Amino acid sequence: MNARRQVASGEGRSLTLSALAFFFVMTSYYIIRPVRDQLSGAVGSAGLPGFYAITLVVMLLLTPVFGWVVSRFARRRVLVVSYVFFAACLAAFVPAFVHQDQIGARVLGNVFFVWVSVFNLFVVSLFWSFMADIYDSGQARRLFSLIALGGMGGALFGPTLTSALVASIGVAPLLVVSAFVLLLALVLLLVLARDDEASGAHASEQNAIGGSLLEGVKSAWRKPFLRNMALLMLLSDGIATMAYALMADYTQTHYPMKEARTAFYAHLDLAINVLGAGLQLTLTPYILRRFGAGWGLVLPSVVNFILLGMVAMFGTPDLAMLGFSVSLLTIVQISTRGLTYGMTKPASDALYTRMPREARYKGKNFIETTVWRFGDMVITSGLQILRGFGVTIAGLGLICAALSGLATVVAHRASRAPDLEPEDDLS
Repeated sequence: MNARRQVASGEGRSLTLSALAFFFVMTSYYIIRPVRDQLSGAVGSAGLPGFYAITLVVMLLLTPVFGWVVSRFARRRVLVVSYVFFAACLAAFVPAFVHQDQIGARVLGNVFFVWVSVFNLFVVSLFWSFMADIYDSGQARRLFSLIALGGMGGALFGPTLTSALVASIGVAPLLVVSAFVLLLALVLLLVLARDDEASGAHASEQNAIGGSLLEGVKSAWRKPFLRNMALLMLLSDGIATMAYALMADYTQTHYPMKEARTAFYAHLDLAINVLGAGLQLTLTPYILRRFGAGWGLVLPSVVNFILLGMVAMFGTPDLAMLGFSVSLLTIVQISTRGLTYGMTKPASDALYTRMPREARYKGKNFIETTVWRFGDMVITSGLQILRGFGVTIAGLGLICAALSGLATVVAHRASRAPDLEPEDDLS
């Protein structure tokens, strides 16, 4: 199927607005992600359990608040309030980063790490819930990889812009740039919402959802699809968080200055997002259209299993790649996250279009916020315990390989859950 057949007549405007809005959302996030990660690199993996524990508590408090908001207010108001709030918070953090050395990386990290995690999960989750409102499952299989490609463009541009600006303007002004870009995304989403409302195609999707405050929590346990997705989130997060924690130790040792750490993480994000963009341009659209979204969940787990098996056998030696010496751990980090953004995310979001609207907003949000951060806290705390028992990098690789094998099974079950609505035709 070529690009022209992939985009049907009349879909060009909404697709362009959606992809461009996601470009700005991800640009905003990837400007501040290296700023956050340089705080993690300053304290090392030993500080991560505390960061994640605070994040989990905040998620537990905010999940019912989010459920209440989407139950009571129309989606346009939810978008405006959420995006304006996060943009204002970015501006409010500027003085703290001006005085980072006086405040200390651990103290500032306890606040900013939590805030960026909430920003990522709520802003991005809300974006995709909105996409699931205005596209049906057939459109999702054809178009979501293209929309995600717009986000990958932002994920490439964000760290590139950060690495280019940080040496000349410093860390704190980057937050203002991020806030401005996020507001650009909001403008495009409001135009898209207006167009959708004018068409009347999804009139029932425009109003407040209703339902109970904690419906997302209940749905995650009651509905087979959401239950499997929650378990898959925990398994996949275990792999990604373990690699992230080990990378924090690496940067703590090799990059003592905050500007150097910020630049390193920007380069790492750039490599990850190049892989993700390449997948979305080539393999992912073919798999989603030809074999269905379920395979977009299964294949990344298989690749992770192979890579982590290599870590279990060989540890993390340096490898010569394109004239550079790169550790196997870095390759694992790039591969696991690149596959997540380039294949797993478009596939999972396509599957969510086959769930009722309340489950899309509340259940999906609960899984992608609270369940995710619960996994972060458990994994980073477990890493410290395993190290206390003398478990080596190879041993950690073996554990994560086992998690990847189990994730492959769970991904297959999620794609065949009995509560998924039938797929719409691709035509």
